[in-house]
Amino acid sequence: MPSEMDAYVIEEFGDPDVFEQTTAAVPDPGPDEIRVEVVASSVNPVDYKVRQGYIPEFAPDFPATLHCDAAGVVDAVGENVEAFEAGDEVYGMPGGVGRQGALADYVVGHAGTFAHAPESIPLAESAALPVVALTAWEMLADKTAVDVDDDVLVYGATGGVGHVGVQLADWFGATVTATASSEDKRALATDLGADATVDYTETDVGAYVDEYTDGAGFDVVFDPVGDDHLNTAFEAVRPYGSVVTTESSEAEGVDLSPMHATSLELGVVLVIYPVLAGRGQARIGDELETIATLVDKGVLAPHVDDRYAFADAADAHRRAEDGDFVGKLLLVNE
Repeated sequence: MPSEMDAYVIEEFGDPDVFEQTTAAVPDPGPDEIRVEVVASSVNPVDYKVRQGYIPEFAPDFPATLHCDAAGVVDAVGENVEAFEAGDEVYGMPGGVGRQGALADYVVGHAGTFAHAPESIPLAESAALPVVALTAWEMLADKTAVDVDDDVLVYGATGGVGHVGVQLADWFGATVTATASSEDKRALATDLGADATVDYTETDVGAYVDEYTDGAGFDVVFDPVGDDHLNTAFEAVRPYGSVVTTESSEAEGVDLSPMHATSLELGVVLVIYPVLAGRGQARIGDELETIATLVDKGVLAPHVDDRYAFADAADAHRRAEDGDFVGKLLLVNE
């Protein structure tokens, strides 16, 4: 076992070019922790927002190793860990205040933040799932209940969270209407399981509510985008319906008064809360085991737009910020 490892770190907040390769000590797992030899990670908005310095409370100590998503092989287990043993292929969302992330040869995390990886897809591709799949699952299976034949509107249907949301809503038996800004993205949404698609840049909310719900409004609006989308979600949902979002209720320009006017339910998901709070981590692992089962049943698959080496983390972050991709951007430890 080597005593040192390669890690891709930032010494200060800034643009994507702040990433640098360095050598760090291989961390040892403590009680209730496992050490994972990292095969891959992926980019989420929280990762580049941490790098930019927008959410410094989420950042590890400098030199900071970033990234929430991880997939790899268990290398060592700490005391009290019974769910895993060396050699297990796992994926998860390790991290938390004071913890280093996954852009390194090894990562240590609470065992509760990992699950056995899906068997039906390459291990590296499972790194595209944790944050987005957990978010979509909690939005649709925890913050609301989607029934067969419910009308569900999915915003950002080919984004990280959105492309999982389309697949899950379809599996729940809903009639899924998906929004996307280009013909190619709408075609992908259809392939993922959407029954109808909308060019939200050209179509008024009232028009697609009339066309796809006969003017009644959608039973559930799935909003992983936020900002003005949350305002339009309140227009699109039926009275007594549900809006589920990742947006903060303090978002600039968001008017919550329609919730009272039509007796709406609003569910807000911050999927990384257990790792930030340092408690309830088993929730993550339990949900990831469910998600792995759905992947192996053919219900759900990550859409990987492109792959980068860890050494090219700056390029991956730059593209993630530009938004010129669908699904997820994968980083592979080459």
